[in-house]
Amino acid sequence: MSKELIVVLLAAPLVGFLINGLFGKWLKGNEKLSGGIGAFAVLVSLVCSIIVFLRLNGGAAPLEAKLYDWIIGDFGDDSFAFNIGFHVDALTAVMLLVITGVGFLIHVYSIGYMHGDEGYTRYFAYLNLFVFAMLILVLGNNYLMMFVGWEGVGLCSYLLIGFWYDKQSATDAGKKAFIVNRIGDFGFLLGMFTLFAAFNTLDFTAIFDEAKAGTFEQIFGANTLVIATLLLFVGAIGKSAQIPLYVWLPDAMEGPTPVSALIHAATMVTAGVYMIARSAVLYEIAHTGQVVAWIGVLTAFFAATIALTQNDIKRILAYSTVSQLGYMFVGVGVGAYASGIFHLVTHAFFKGLMFLTAGSVMHAMANELDMRKMGGLRSKMPITHATFLVGALAIAGAPFLSGFWSKDEILHSAWGSSPLIYGIGLVTAFLTAFYMFRLIFVTFYGESRVEPEVASHLHESPPVMWVPLAILAIPSALIGLLLGWGGHDSWFHHFTKSVFPEAHHDASGNVLLFMGISLVIGLAGIAFAWRRYSKRAPADEPTTGIHRLLANKYYIDEVYNALIVQPIKNGSHFLLWKLVDNGIIDGIVNGVAAIVRFVGGLLRRFQTGVVQAYIVSMVLGIVIFLAYYLFFS
Repeated sequence: MSKELIVVLLAAPLVGFLINGLFGKWLKGNEKLSGGIGAFAVLVSLVCSIIVFLRLNGGAAPLEAKLYDWIIGDFGDDSFAFNIGFHVDALTAVMLLVITGVGFLIHVYSIGYMHGDEGYTRYFAYLNLFVFAMLILVLGNNYLMMFVGWEGVGLCSYLLIGFWYDKQSATDAGKKAFIVNRIGDFGFLLGMFTLFAAFNTLDFTAIFDEAKAGTFEQIFGANTLVIATLLLFVGAIGKSAQIPLYVWLPDAMEGPTPVSALIHAATMVTAGVYMIARSAVLYEIAHTGQVVAWIGVLTAFFAATIALTQNDIKRILAYSTVSQLGYMFVGVGVGAYASGIFHLVTHAFFKGLMFLTAGSVMHAMANELDMRKMGGLRSKMPITHATFLVGALAIAGAPFLSGFWSKDEILHSAWGSSPLIYGIGLVTAFLTAFYMFRLIFVTFYGESRVEPEVASHLHESPPVMWVPLAILAIPSALIGLLLGWGGHDSWFHHFTKSVFPEAHHDASGNVLLFMGISLVIGLAGIAFAWRRYSKRAPADEPTTGIHRLLANKYYIDEVYNALIVQPIKNGSHFLLWKLVDNGIIDGIVNGVAAIVRFVGGLLRRFQTGVVQAYIVSMVLGIVIFLAYYLFFS
């Protein structure tokens, strides 16, 4: 494996961004060329990622390479250097395949989905820039380079959520995502500062080696690593939409649907899970994994209950994403790092698939999102229905599909760490199967509730859209079986074994029993959804107090608005506008202007336009000058 290969892998989407970004004015009239450039750039990265994976799987040593020193400094006797470099191991290879594999298919899908949009070229420029930033995040060999990618994907998320900037709801959602993520990023920065103060470096290898040896400086005594890992976790909470910073992700559905599939299901939101998995050594030493696991399982359950009553198909998938991210945090939190990353991989495929099928439904339904206005779409959109069904079965834990293997591993590991976490996770699995098949039955089955005008134009999506769906359906169904056969002794665990510390959770017990329980729970959720919604639309649901509470998302947004947003807004209105802006800043500017105006007014009185007066002034000035020279010099 060579540095040149990694450079090409990283540079390809950057080149695509530059071409579409700089020459978008001339490419605007040629959608095929613009979309083709964007897709080809990611295809190049995908090919390079496959080569990296094959070489590592073939026994090649991980790559630790430095390109050049970025920042060099001295503090007395101490010196430091931050470099631009790569750290490529099994975990990196897995993330590269997910980012470029799912990313390439979404780029191809977008060629058809975004057809006719005025911002077509700008869209592909943003999408390529996102892939570039995400690759920096996972390829970097230090926390600073990871943070650069971390902020890069945050910027691209903001640009793509608010892509249709003429819509107020889209711009509001973009700002909400940006601000909430900055809160988490503040924690990430403090975590990095703590690590740098303790280790005098941010390089992964150096930090992990010193942490295991115990030779780092105890900035906060024995709690140094506890504080550092918890602060890093705050960043993960923001980026991966966990309690209490999850509120931005459902609103992010205002962006184009392929964006939801790539950024808010398959890649960016998993950055927090990747960061904790990469920092596994620190979390093991600090023993802060239980905090991660509890936040994860509570988020998983909380988001699943909200998804039960939503009627917007993209918002259901958004809350499902928040819930599934919670499962991933449970995995890495209980020490089953390989299982957590395994679920990240399977989720990327089946959730990306479901978001794209939701986009296919929107494409046919004139951008309608309310499933109460759908029904009976199975006959009109057979490919979309079949692929969506595969994704729903996978996330519900249907036997031998991808989610069945990865979710079962996490639950099995959770039992060995905390039976209560296992119990909450099991209940969440039932809710997941229920709300996903509520979506399936209401949207694709039963009587049609489609408006007549829309019904007359119902059609299956074009091949450029349904072919990526069909391709994504294959790994959604089979990748769990291919990678996860053998449970904790599977090929995937062996491939990533060298990256993670020894598991401290108890994964013993009757594996078949745990699989059987998960299977029964998932099938029960599907059966309950079929009984309740196969012939009844959500409009027929009873509006009880609990139903209203869930439908209004526990009123969390309203609570945040009342307790946080409005007080800050009102305080800013008084302090920053009236006091600082109007009183101080405008006062200084206007005061300077008033002084200049006053002085100018005095001087103006001497400019009379009378020549004799000017001569008298000159003579008087000469007399004063001579007097000073004669008597005072």
